[in-house]
Amino acid sequence: MTELEAGRAETLGPVRDGAALRRYRDVLIALIAFAVLASLPLLTGSKALLDFVIRCSAYGLFATSLNLLVGYTGLTSFGHGMFFGLGAYSFGLIMQKLGVPIPVAFVATLAITAVIAAVIGAICVRLKEIYFAFVTLAFQMLIHSTILSWASFTGGDQGLRGGIPRPAFLGINLADHVHLYITSCALLILGLLAMRQIAQSPFGYTLRMIRDNAARASFLGIDVWRAKLTVFVLAALFASMGGMVMALFVSGAYPEFAYWTISGEGIFINMLGGVSTFLGPMVGTVLLLLLNDTVTRFTEYHGIVLGVVILFFALGLRKGLLDFAAEWFAHRRDAGEGR
Repeated sequence: MTELEAGRAETLGPVRDGAALRRYRDVLIALIAFAVLASLPLLTGSKALLDFVIRCSAYGLFATSLNLLVGYTGLTSFGHGMFFGLGAYSFGLIMQKLGVPIPVAFVATLAITAVIAAVIGAICVRLKEIYFAFVTLAFQMLIHSTILSWASFTGGDQGLRGGIPRPAFLGINLADHVHLYITSCALLILGLLAMRQIAQSPFGYTLRMIRDNAARASFLGIDVWRAKLTVFVLAALFASMGGMVMALFVSGAYPEFAYWTISGEGIFINMLGGVSTFLGPMVGTVLLLLLNDTVTRFTEYHGIVLGVVILFFALGLRKGLLDFAAEWFAHRRDAGEGR
């Protein structure tokens, strides 16, 4: 080994050790989080609470996948909800028409989503800023219109009727509410852990470089188009997982799952929680669902209340809640070290 190679090995050694340590820490946190969530049915008999966590699992996967595009790559998608709806409809149709085991339908849905996302992404990621945003919205409206017009296959505006078959597999019976709850929590934790590893990998830092200066990244030899397409497909897969969880929860799929308002809710969730911290979208998901559930009990004008909340975060905090908290703690820590 030359002196240069030896010096490089000494430099990279601590970096690799630190990355491995962070990976083990993330896995440990994920296991603890799953244990806490899985214990809830033993601690409480509230079906409403379990339903709330299932909904958080579906929307949390969707919102966090959107943040891979918005927060890490600088790609603001107004049509990301099409993959949420695509996952719900593909999974539901496969189970209704083919009657295959649930794991097979799950994998088949991800494969369908990957192919469609690759085709759409190959077109969209060549565009910049506002053009990218509106072309993704156009594709979402195309998919939504297809769902409405192909009534003989998708059920049209009535959605998929007749329920989604839930045959037991590996001792798991998703027709049982507790089994469905634990499976939803497992998919949430696995999805978040996978996205966390993507965000902290060299590929994740490549995405940050593209977000900050795509021209410089290209000059350094990075294939910007390929990196954007890759993260577009990955984000679509995780959004599709969220759609499948929602389809299992409601035992069906509805056109609203692929409507533009779903994408709007995803943007709103990221605004609430923050895009510069990994768990920001999860915090935003919990806040949005709590707001929806609470406000609708007291007034039918919940849209006005949500609008006020948006203005507060946009004009008051000017960042998401978790971003604000992280910045505040960092400021306090720096102030303490400076004394």
